[in-house]
Amino acid sequence: MQKLFKYPLWAILSSLILLTLFVGCSPSESNQTAEVTPPEWSENATIYEVNIRQFSPEGTFEAFTEDIPRLKEMGVEILWLMPIHPIGEVNRKGTLGSYYSIVDYTEVNPEFGTKEDLQNLVDTAHEHDMKVIIDWVANHTAWDAVWTETNPEFYETDEDGNFMRPDEDWEDVIQLDVDNRDMWEAMIQAMEYWVRDHDIDGFRADVAYMVPTEFWIEARQRLDEIKPVFMLAEAEEPELHQAFDMSYAWSYASTIREIGAGNAGLDALDEVLSENFSRFDKSDYRMFFTTNHDENSWTGSDPEMYGDNFENFAVLSATVWGMPLVYNGQESGLDKQLEFFEKDEIEWNNYEYEDFYSTLLHLNRDNRALYNGEAGGDYLKVSTDSDESIFSYKRITEDDEVFVILNFSDSEQSFVFDSGDQGEWTNVFTESEMTIPAEFVMDANSYLLLEK
Repeated sequence: MQKLFKYPLWAILSSLILLTLFVGCSPSESNQTAEVTPPEWSENATIYEVNIRQFSPEGTFEAFTEDIPRLKEMGVEILWLMPIHPIGEVNRKGTLGSYYSIVDYTEVNPEFGTKEDLQNLVDTAHEHDMKVIIDWVANHTAWDAVWTETNPEFYETDEDGNFMRPDEDWEDVIQLDVDNRDMWEAMIQAMEYWVRDHDIDGFRADVAYMVPTEFWIEARQRLDEIKPVFMLAEAEEPELHQAFDMSYAWSYASTIREIGAGNAGLDALDEVLSENFSRFDKSDYRMFFTTNHDENSWTGSDPEMYGDNFENFAVLSATVWGMPLVYNGQESGLDKQLEFFEKDEIEWNNYEYEDFYSTLLHLNRDNRALYNGEAGGDYLKVSTDSDESIFSYKRITEDDEVFVILNFSDSEQSFVFDSGDQGEWTNVFTESEMTIPAEFVMDANSYLLLEK
């Protein structure tokens, strides 16, 4: 959705103050009981967000489909398509409007192509052993949506019977009555249509927390009767894992932005990870990222948000817990904020970060320590005598380990590990063997990614 500050910094900081610091730990084993079983194929999956409008000069399903083999080679398993539906014209923002202003849940935006083009995209992805999920907006529609004519009772209205905005800033959309069970039925039938008739593999639910959890539970049960689906909630409420496989690590994302801006130290990273481990069960998939369509368009580009530590934060987000997200264009060093309501295509240049992301995604796919949910390794913080500059940790399973060492300082750092000898490892990026010395030296703003 267009920018809404769902988790204000004051709320995040307040929640952190109330938590006991819990470093060197793993996600809670008893915090809550997940009631969904993620599809087997998602156990070691990675995810890539696709902005069809900005992906290519054509801005079409057909043009994007040509890149599917490249993305498969890069290590992508799940393609998340931003909303594919026709966009409202009444109170439209900008020239092309917001993708999240939906006119018809069972049609496609003609600017992107036809249903046949979309089906070819899905079929091509499946041929490459990839999955496709589509963005779903269940709490509001465009002012000129089909339902405003056929089912006006599906909407909330004011005392004069007028449609209402969900939020003051969202003037291009109107609020559905999310307690209306007839609306639920129509919405779920539309979701079933895409899974049954077009073989879509699941959904990313926009502002999922603004719709009753009971709706999502019912939707998930019915979709799974067609085939096992994958569900991603744009939310950070643990109870939504009764219906969703994965949720956003929003508090983490906010924290790394604050660190990147110089407004917080690495102790804030310890705190936010502890919060996540205590709030969520290990079986809950969590999505970690440096950016997405909201962060890029409304907060800043990667260089603006993270400066010389961008690669450090990317390595962190790909290894610390859960499933890593790559937003389209990051593999080419996306260094601008893409316009949200206009045509503003990605500059692909020479794909300078493609090998970097490929290494991260393949490691995530192949090393069991980085698997999602219960299959993944435990998190162990590894302290040093330079914790203000160095952040290091391991992910550990019975047979596999990953060791991450990050220097966030703008200067070279010499340090020792509190726990002494760290043993022998393989450098993931150079594929060379190395032994961690008693006193370690790292270049400024650098990372070391090791496995064994």
